Amino acid sequence: MESDDSGETRSKVARIIAAYDLEGMGDRLVARWTGADGERTSLRDLADDFNRELLRTAMREAGRNPMERVVEQTYETLTAADVSEGRKAEVRNELSRDGVDVDALCQDFVSHQSMHTYLTTVRDATAPSTDADPVETDVRTIQRLLGRTATVAEDTLERHRNADRVDLGDFDVFLDLRVLCHRCGTDRDVVALLENGGCACDESVEASAD
Repeated sequence: MESDDSGETRSKVARIIAAYDLEGMGDRLVARWTGADGERTSLRDLADDFNRELLRTAMREAGRNPMERVVEQTYETLTAADVSEGRKAEVRNELSRDGVDVDALCQDFVSHQSMHTYLTTVRDATAPSTDADPVETDVRTIQRLLGRTATVAEDTLERHRNADRVDLGDFDVFLDLRVLCHRCGTDRDVVALLENGGCACDESVEASAD
């Protein structure tokens, strides 16, 4: 059951949950942060996912039924530091024409600090100690970032194709992140290198010794 978040002092996250009528959101945030349902989610990822849900809700209330990739691309455009101001303005204007109050929406976006305050102060949740393999954790982070980058590239290509700025048929986007070891010459996918514990340097040293 959702905890009672009422009171004179409520965190920003609690206020936004109530304002957007996000039933059950508080319990889901707690479960994901504490790992109650399996893998734990970081505060930054929780904040980003929460903000995407706000964007998705605002778009639906404006009469749109956005695909997940559209929500992802729109959120990245609104919040990423490396997106041009011109592109940001273009997306904000598109949302405004659909009836979304973009300024109010962006003010409702929460930070990971706000998420931490909500989870620990309002919900009295505690992050469990973890013995998770740090390599495995970093591999998941890299895979998640690569997935997001591929999604951004695909959506960008589709947007320019649909606007007749580029001539492109059906396509697939492939993202290949590789590591070249200057000592042994191994060229390997970064995830495979991490999962295999390194490259072939030890083998090269042993061969040289022989």
